[in-house]
Amino acid sequence: MTTDQQAPDEFADLTELMRDEMPEPDAGAQAEVRAARRRRRRRALLITVAIIAVLLLAAGGYTGWALNAPLAAPVETSQTPGVTPAPAAVLAVPSAAASAISVSGGDEYLGPGASGIWSTTGTDEPRPLASLTKLITAMVILDAKPLAHATDPGPTLTFSEADNDLYDKYYVMGATIAAMPTGSTMTQRQALATMLVPSASNYAEAVSTWAFGSQGRFLEAARAWLAARGLTGTTIVEPTGMSARNTSTLTDLIAIGKLASADPVISLIAATPSLSFDGYDRMFNTNALLGTGGITGLKTGNLGPGTHNLLYSALVDVEVEPGIAERLSVIGVVLGGASRESVNADVLAQLDSIRAGFHDVPLAARGQQVGSFTTAWGGTADLVLARDASIFTWSDTAITVEMDTTAPESYADGEVAGSITWTAGPHTETVDIVVKGDIEPPTDWWRLTHPAELGG
Repeated sequence: MTTDQQAPDEFADLTELMRDEMPEPDAGAQAEVRAARRRRRRRALLITVAIIAVLLLAAGGYTGWALNAPLAAPVETSQTPGVTPAPAAVLAVPSAAASAISVSGGDEYLGPGASGIWSTTGTDEPRPLASLTKLITAMVILDAKPLAHATDPGPTLTFSEADNDLYDKYYVMGATIAAMPTGSTMTQRQALATMLVPSASNYAEAVSTWAFGSQGRFLEAARAWLAARGLTGTTIVEPTGMSARNTSTLTDLIAIGKLASADPVISLIAATPSLSFDGYDRMFNTNALLGTGGITGLKTGNLGPGTHNLLYSALVDVEVEPGIAERLSVIGVVLGGASRESVNADVLAQLDSIRAGFHDVPLAARGQQVGSFTTAWGGTADLVLARDASIFTWSDTAITVEMDTTAPESYADGEVAGSITWTAGPHTETVDIVVKGDIEPPTDWWRLTHPAELGG
């Protein structure tokens, strides 16, 4: 036998010998081994089940979170719309030597101080009053001899021969006069009206003498009346205005016009187109503008060519909304006009230019886009204005804009998402901003595959 054949036999003998020497396991030991194996298998099974359960729970928890997690708010892009200012109003100005105008009730439109003196031409130097003097004379008389109310006739005046002589005096001077027969009578109110409406100079002197006893005392009272009201730019030397030394400034005359308009007796008389008394011819107001262009008073005056004056009151209605008007109270004065016709035309043109300066300024159109929303999942919606808008204002008054947006609840079409407010002078206009186009929620698949884009 060769060496290669002997080796396997030797290993076989060794294995047999070792088997013979090892003790045979008893039945109890074998049972214990089998029990241990079963325990290991159960533990392994439990661990496997636990791992699978954890994995399933983890997957289910993520899915639940992903499908219900709050979404990040859509990104808003917006821009406050601009406003194109309206053209500036062009105020017509009188061609006379000097003029001024005051507008009450319009400060919020025309600017602070409009109710003082809003616009002037020429200088504020004293100029001849002419028959504007008679307004001052009438107010000084009423200060001493007041009437109880606007239509109170007051006491009766009986005209003397001296009063009758005034007719001839002023006729020679070329002044406006009215009949005053000796022994004739008039109530105080009628006499004041005759002094103011047809501008009868003989009545101005007669009634002022009646009220104070003499022209000297009247002048003392007139000067005290002016001083008490701070009218230091006004000089009165006689009651009619026939003297060129009766002078006043634009500033004082605006104040005098306001005083006359506030006096119930004077303002009512000054607004009277004509007078008709028993025994007297019909007398017409020298102010031909009454009832035209809103003119309500007050007094004309002139000392010849190039000296035509007008102190006037007017009511200017401006329609701020259909059927709704605001009324501006105007006091104006024109001094040194070339003619009565030119003064009247200039005043009407100026009042018309004030009216024309008020207008509606377009602000926005319905559906105008002012922004948009964009979501992480690709949804978009526009922000648009809910309606047309305009605002009522004067001239090129600055218009401010304030836009306020809010996050909608559902981003549904038509949902309000803020507002825009425009302000100009006393008026504001607010328009809602709404969503145009629905933003659909993301799909479940997008939620499950975009955890980083989910909010919360």
